[in-house]
Amino acid sequence: MDIRVAIFIDGSNLYHALRSNFGRYNLNYAKFTNKLCGERRLLRTYYYNVLQDPSQRPDVYREQREFLDILRQTPYLEVRLGSTKIAQGIPVEKGIDVMLATDLLYFAWHDFYDVAILVSGDADFAYALQAVKNVGKHVEVAYFESGVSKDLLDIADKRYLLDQNFFRGLWAGKRPSKRKKAREEPKSKSDSGSQ
Repeated sequence: MDIRVAIFIDGSNLYHALRSNFGRYNLNYAKFTNKLCGERRLLRTYYYNVLQDPSQRPDVYREQREFLDILRQTPYLEVRLGSTKIAQGIPVEKGIDVMLATDLLYFAWHDFYDVAILVSGDADFAYALQAVKNVGKHVEVAYFESGVSKDLLDIADKRYLLDQNFFRGLWAGKRPSKRKKAREEPKSKSDSGSQ
């Protein structure tokens, strides 16, 4: 039987988890999605994140554009971007969770996939995952131990712990040098979510 897989990546969640757990974020997305998919057929990967505001941090915006250009060259991967709004002087993501959850449900309802793999630990997706299961689809969650909702894990049919062993052989290039990492440190969490 041909099992169709759709992968939904919460980009900001993945970026921050990679950075805090491994000190790097230069992931080869084609290899990453192939590993998650296994022998099944990948329908498409959807990557969700916010588009940085070029007027606020032009350097972060430029880095993100370079990253997105590389990401768009990944076969069967589609980039979906939301925006940020300033709330009390702090940039806040707007619309990303709703966009991801809507696609997850819409594609299940229209029978575009058999298995949904969510790459996120965010509890906000638990109800959407349960609804996808209720339509008769299988749901899998790829998560980091340090930042996952128990609700997501309870709903998942299958789980992938994203640890050092999982990422072996999935990095693109070398680990950033300590000098480059030191230059990046002053960025706040909300600003460094360029990937």
